[in-house]
Amino acid sequence: MDALTDLLDGPRARGAFMLRASLNPPWSIRIQDEAPISLMSMVRDDAWLIPDDGDPQRVSPGDMVIFRGPDPYTVSDDPVTKPQIVIHPGQHCTTPDGTPMSEAMDLGVRAWGNAPDGSTVMLIGAYQMRGAVTQRLLSALPPIAIVRGDTWRSPLIDVLGEEIGKDEPGQDVVLDRLLDLLLIATLRAWFSRPDAEKPGWYRAHGDAVVGPALRLLHDDLSHPWTVADLAAKVGVSRAALAQRFAKQIGEPPMSYLTGVRLAQAADLLRESDATLEAVARQVGYGNAFALSTAFKREHGVSPQEYRTGLATA
Repeated sequence: MDALTDLLDGPRARGAFMLRASLNPPWSIRIQDEAPISLMSMVRDDAWLIPDDGDPQRVSPGDMVIFRGPDPYTVSDDPVTKPQIVIHPGQHCTTPDGTPMSEAMDLGVRAWGNAPDGSTVMLIGAYQMRGAVTQRLLSALPPIAIVRGDTWRSPLIDVLGEEIGKDEPGQDVVLDRLLDLLLIATLRAWFSRPDAEKPGWYRAHGDAVVGPALRLLHDDLSHPWTVADLAAKVGVSRAALAQRFAKQIGEPPMSYLTGVRLAQAADLLRESDATLEAVARQVGYGNAFALSTAFKREHGVSPQEYRTGLATA
């Protein structure tokens, strides 16, 4: 398993917020829902993405956008159009002065907007999840990542467009899995761009020494790895591996491994009801106490406090 595969294996949508937006201009929507990650596919007409810090960016039909939360942003027909709608946490919809607008904008099953046959159409999906593995991935993304339609095309967009308005048994699960697949496809396209500012772990995948070392680590997190052991596996000296790894990744091998292990532990705490002892063994710690000590040092809370916090958030 390579580092990208390991990170992409984390997203698991559960009851993700999804809709088809249909709008006639003028329109402007202020997004402050604090979702950790959202996707938007432009289906018809153009739109402007306006971050609080940064220049407006135009998107056209075929473009895919990844929004990295939780910072707010605005989507509008024109950069000068003032926000008319505000999307709050929990996808609560109001006017800027707080008047509820959810019913007024409801156009049917997962359909939303100010006109059923509006000139602008977008498909939108928002994850509500939190998790350390996902955060490691998002840290490699800008607040707004745009994959242009003239550089890629995925059949998943058409499938999502067909499925998003259906109201059939199991439809939420179908849409969740489609959103996961579309996120993965979009991230791969983003990182594969010729001018992409790739994170160290992505660039290192093609390195003759660091690439195999990364795959070994991600294949077996529970193995009691040492730098000497890892160096022997990839056929170089301990010093050579340590130097090359740090240059490519930006941190030593064991520091990188600790970060991945603790991120995986956080993900398991979020996604499963496994005991702390079981989680510790799965990610390479000898017992629950050792994991708890390292986890609190990294996250500032104990594993139990982390799990309880997610359950009550």
